Amino acid sequence: MHAPLSGVKVLDLSAVLSGPLSTAMLSDQGADVIKIESPGGDTTRRVGPAKGDMSAMYIATNRGKRAIAVDLKRPEGRAIALDLARGADVVVENLRPGAMDRLGLGYDDIRAVNPRIVYLSISGFGQDGPYAGARVYDAVIQAASGISASHRNQHTDEPTLLSTNVCDKLTALTAAQAICAALFARERTGQGQHVRLSMIDAAIAFQWPDAMYNHVFLDDPPATAPRFGATQRPWKTRDGYLATNTPQQDEFVALCTGMGRPDLADDPRFANGLARMRNGAALRAELEPAAAGFDTDTLLARLREAGAPVGRVCDHDEVLADPQVRHNGTVYEIDHGDLGRVRLPRGAARFGASAPTAPRPAARLGEHTRAVLRELGYDDARISALLAGGVVLGQ
Repeated sequence: MHAPLSGVKVLDLSAVLSGPLSTAMLSDQGADVIKIESPGGDTTRRVGPAKGDMSAMYIATNRGKRAIAVDLKRPEGRAIALDLARGADVVVENLRPGAMDRLGLGYDDIRAVNPRIVYLSISGFGQDGPYAGARVYDAVIQAASGISASHRNQHTDEPTLLSTNVCDKLTALTAAQAICAALFARERTGQGQHVRLSMIDAAIAFQWPDAMYNHVFLDDPPATAPRFGATQRPWKTRDGYLATNTPQQDEFVALCTGMGRPDLADDPRFANGLARMRNGAALRAELEPAAAGFDTDTLLARLREAGAPVGRVCDHDEVLADPQVRHNGTVYEIDHGDLGRVRLPRGAARFGASAPTAPRPAARLGEHTRAVLRELGYDDARISALLAGGVVLGQ
């Protein structure tokens, strides 16, 4: 069985995280992704542990792509991008609104050479509006979308920032889905389209089912419920931590039984899910000493035997050793040439009866410049002139 996106060609004009990660997901599913970088390279080449111009973050967000380095501010560079767009199905960009138009590579410019193009623009706050031109990074959207307020310090109740680029990554997931939807629509209508996606819209939608549930009803609203997960945090054992979640009554009974406190299942303070949310601090005061009396493995076994949903809180190296993760083949070790072996996750979705495939390496800056230009029909003399003039960079 062919990968589901085999034959789809993607021109990736994005940088840093949200755009590149979305196109990496498309690459995992079989798309041919060509990434255009500036001659200075994507910022993520210099984030985290690195070997030369290849950082861990860059490899993870640009796996499986071919890479060329082009100065898009030069007329010759713009011409290369347009030549690539003529044969593409998808273009992805995440510059600030208006930047691609100023380069002569906006949606109208690309549509003029390829009317069937699916053109995805990712922005921080939107293509227009009071904040449209602002510089944006993940922490800014965590703050503005309410994600920071949803994750408060358990002692001070102050908002916090998650130490992961959650908004970039959830935007990438939304982008990949939107691209596939637009490609499906094109199969039905024959028409491409401009898909616009802002990080704040994606983050607010992500928040809505639980963190924003007190803002759903407008007419005769019911009583406000406690903030979702306000007292939800891991249980400390003698030698580690476990996490549980018991919204159903039988699961709560199992939690109390496994913790050695079956009496709590009959306590009127904890009679149902809403009562447990309202009395979360009291429940924790009862169960925390019980959890602390067990070692992690023993309590994990007891809770699983009782039927409570439970998971060990794994440190990062423990994730790699987890029996289920190993069984699933979630993480691969691949040969990355002179970088040696690297670890990367496979694409999470498995299609039909096909065996999962290993992720492919990322590319050095300008690694495929010569080959891609030759595919466009550029002869060696023209390529050499572009290299000598600094329009492109190649290896």
